[in-house]
Amino acid sequence: MPKFHDLSEYAATIGPVVDAVHVNVHASARKEVAGLPLGFLTDLRFTLPVRALTRRSLAGIYRYGDAASLDAEIRDHLERGMLEEDGDGALRPTAEALAFIDGLYAVHAATTARIWAGHDLQTLADLAGRVVDAAGAAYGREPGGDANGEPSGDAYGEPGGAFAAMAPPYEPVGTPAGVLLFNRLAALRYHRADAHAAAWRAAGLTAAEVVALGPGPLRDRIERETNQRAAAPYGAITEHERALFHDGLLALV
Repeated sequence: MPKFHDLSEYAATIGPVVDAVHVNVHASARKEVAGLPLGFLTDLRFTLPVRALTRRSLAGIYRYGDAASLDAEIRDHLERGMLEEDGDGALRPTAEALAFIDGLYAVHAATTARIWAGHDLQTLADLAGRVVDAAGAAYGREPGGDANGEPSGDAYGEPGGAFAAMAPPYEPVGTPAGVLLFNRLAALRYHRADAHAAAWRAAGLTAAEVVALGPGPLRDRIERETNQRAAAPYGAITEHERALFHDGLLALV
């Protein structure tokens, strides 16, 4: 008997596991990054080295924040010399930012090696990579946005989806399996976030309204639709691989 009845049920089950694994790495690396001027470079570590972002794409990534706070964060990074803005509005990392990101990758490599020692991280990273690739294919293109670096509309009709801006992750040669897994899971979280945003938009809600929405039939309906929208990429791996992926990630928490 299958462990999961369908892909929607799998998406509902794997989502919190992905979140827990991802958050655990950040929590475990807290001492090593204490005192560093992180800002949103922590979130954008695996996209800025390989693609420019725009204020529009950042608004999609940080859809639950307010515009004034995002503008202030961008301005701070520009003033600190971590970002530079082209005449066309493209935001790119400076050499200082890239050096910081390389250092952050080293911290995450040491952290994942320490907390996940003895686990088959390469297999889990490979499975996560296939799901990320399938999610990108569902957009009708490779992840990463259009020719100008601007995120295309996602597979669910939401313009400027976060996944389009965040995937595929920056993976320099020699990146250890633990970091590959960590960042690929982070990219999948953005895919689910886009699915969730499409679901609450279809219900006629705004970001502020869904944040304030309490338990009840509408919340349940949005969660069901989120799972349906987030499910398809997991069809890229077999039923056995899905069980392996779920159990393998659960063992990392």
